[in-house]
Amino acid sequence: MAKILVVDDETDLELLIKQKFRKKIRENIYEFVFAHNGEDALIKLSEHPDMDIILSDINMPVMDGLALLSRLPDANPVVRAVMVSAYSDMQNIRTAMNRGAFDFVVKPVDFEDLDLTMEKTVNHVAQVRETIKAIKENNILKMYVDENVLNFMTHKEFETSLASNEMLDATVMFVDICGFTAITENVPANTVVKIINSLFDKIVKEIITHTGHVDKFMGDAVMAVFRGKYHLDRAIDAALAIKEQLKSVEEITVGDKVFKPEVSIGINSGEMVSGNIGSASLKRLDYTVIGDAVNLAQRLQSAAKANQIIISEEVYHQAKESFKCTKIGEVSLKNKAKPVVIYEVTE
Repeated sequence: MAKILVVDDETDLELLIKQKFRKKIRENIYEFVFAHNGEDALIKLSEHPDMDIILSDINMPVMDGLALLSRLPDANPVVRAVMVSAYSDMQNIRTAMNRGAFDFVVKPVDFEDLDLTMEKTVNHVAQVRETIKAIKENNILKMYVDENVLNFMTHKEFETSLASNEMLDATVMFVDICGFTAITENVPANTVVKIINSLFDKIVKEIITHTGHVDKFMGDAVMAVFRGKYHLDRAIDAALAIKEQLKSVEEITVGDKVFKPEVSIGINSGEMVSGNIGSASLKRLDYTVIGDAVNLAQRLQSAAKANQIIISEEVYHQAKESFKCTKIGEVSLKNKAKPVVIYEVTE
């Protein structure tokens, strides 16, 4: 459904618009919002950020159509304006076009022509929104995906090499934000997303700083992979840095709820499969790592308490010369027949 803001100081235009487009209004093709001058229009735009197009008169009291045009880039850079004025007002129409008006129609209004103009403008806005969405997705991809994967995706062999996988030795880290599920049940959705994104941002920055790669976000947890030289050391350094970052975050108060951000972290190293995992028929594949080493890292995270970095005994023997670790003891982990000895990395 297209949302259209009609701006005109002639009050009878509202009734005329509703009459002429009643069928498309009933069929939810068009939704009209009305304002009586440019200042009123800016208020309506703030109340309806999903507005697609504006039909605006030029000569109006308080704020005219030309002044409104100059304010649109700040108010809503996506919305497009179609100016409605008389042929005798051609100088103002030219000024409006130079200020960014998308099109214009003349009075007395030919409503069939107006309908075609609105349809064309709505399609243009839809294309703009799709372009912005693609740019955002591309920027996010660049932030979180291995540069080698991005380069690979730009080549033709991407289509034919989805089954090309490899074995590699790497370190996997799972970082969970403790107690976050409880807060999601008591605060508005927008607030939840804002909080978790701000915390994820701090976690991701440390992962990138230590040349790791964010593999995926899993609810309120992050999975990261470290490859190349000293991958285990870099992963543990990142985990310690994440702990420090979260310690500096003040308590978050939402209503009568107080939330102190803390993390529990599981780290494991070993051989794993790297490749495109998913459904080719759905064209949804993740370039990720799988295997027992990955599963154990997740199990270690589940065994970790708030502010703990947990590793296995095998990883402890690889890391003990560089990091201070404390033995916790044996724990039973899911899908492990025997108890696993775990250690906490403290510094």
